[in-house]
Amino acid sequence: MRRLLVYLNGYKTECIVGPLFKLLEACFELIVPLVMARIVDIGIANRDTAYILRMAAVMVGLGLLGFACSVCAQYFAAKAAVGMGTRLRRSMFSKIMRFSYTEIDRVGAPTLITRMTSDINQVQAGVNLGLRLLLRSPFIVAGAIVMSFAVNARMAVIFVVTAPLIGFAIWFIMRRSIPYYKKIQQGVDKVAQLTRENLSGARVIRAFSRQEDEKRRFRDESDRLFDTQRRAGRISALLTPLNFVIINLAVIAVLYFGAFRVDTGELTQGEVIALVNYMSQILLALVALANLIISLSKAFASAARVADVLDMPCPVETTA
Repeated sequence: MRRLLVYLNGYKTECIVGPLFKLLEACFELIVPLVMARIVDIGIANRDTAYILRMAAVMVGLGLLGFACSVCAQYFAAKAAVGMGTRLRRSMFSKIMRFSYTEIDRVGAPTLITRMTSDINQVQAGVNLGLRLLLRSPFIVAGAIVMSFAVNARMAVIFVVTAPLIGFAIWFIMRRSIPYYKKIQQGVDKVAQLTRENLSGARVIRAFSRQEDEKRRFRDESDRLFDTQRRAGRISALLTPLNFVIINLAVIAVLYFGAFRVDTGELTQGEVIALVNYMSQILLALVALANLIISLSKAFASAARVADVLDMPCPVETTA
């Protein structure tokens, strides 16, 4: 992936401004639970309708500001990612056009097509998601833990224990699933190669009555690709349920221990609601981070395949 970062040189401003807008959005998101706590503890407790409406207006304002920051971040991230993808396709097409027939036959036309389309799309999607979420998700997790300490230091211990547990679950699932995604890209190459061979050699296949053999080859390769995708899907499918189990157990712990502290006056009802909201934010941020890691894993695998083509030596052109 580092080899391809030179194609982002013309988009340095977008690469800086996009993540900054995402961090601003995260800051507004972290303030919302505190506003909710004040509505419960002051507005509802005192039946102060005017205060509730004022705080509700503040929440709406924070939401609109966050939405505006999100749109700006998406715009700059998409501009940088699409620009990089366009440059990559242009560069790769120019490189392929300089290849000799020997090099094209050695690499394979199907894999060149796959790398210039599917692989570059994966790289483009990885850059887009990375610019938007690579800083936001860790910032949300760290910010939620810090804000929980600001609410109540003793209750924040639950957050300190929960975040590493979810992080370990994500790491374990990713460690098992990433190798399958690399195999999937190789399987796509093989299926594309078989398809091209059957299309270009259709007459020869019919002439020698090899239709059933070619159908069998294609079916076996497709079944192998399907099996790899199914295994990767089964492992990745465990991520969300496992995270929800951990986070819901943590919410139960917050409500259980928070109830005792509300009873003794150490905590207010609004602060308990804020802690539950921060726990939900951690869950959503880590799930987004897990999806980002999957996308980046695919992007890194595809980037290596694209870089292999770009690094291939071209034949020396001679002039008559």
